[in-house]
Amino acid sequence: MRNHPKLYKYSNYCYGMSKGTCGRITAKDYAKGTGKNPCGKTVKVDTPYEVWKNEASGFEWRVLKKYQTPAKEDENFKKALRTGMNYTRWFCAVRSPMTYGSWEYGDVYAQDVVKYGERVK
Repeated sequence: MRNHPKLYKYSNYCYGMSKGTCGRITAKDYAKGTGKNPCGKTVKVDTPYEVWKNEASGFEWRVLKKYQTPAKEDENFKKALRTGMNYTRWFCAVRSPMTYGSWEYGDVYAQDVVKYGERVK
């Protein structure tokens, strides 16, 4: 993986708290990596944690679940920059011109979403 400036930018702080809080965990605690993972609960495609788009290719990723705490995610983003290996994954609903308007569900590497997409929500 080449050194991409957006990867480090999005891995440094809480980027999954667009929904506010989950339980008693605040955005500040989430950014520090303490407590449980507030984005660890799978949500519906209509209410995703984040929405990423690539207008040129027509891809849209909706993040429905994150498997790691922010501290571990940040560590793995940095490790990916050093080694070129992907470690962080998200459960997403993905729509593209090849799916004819329907959603396909599955795990994707977070580094690829951040690298090729732009966050819109």
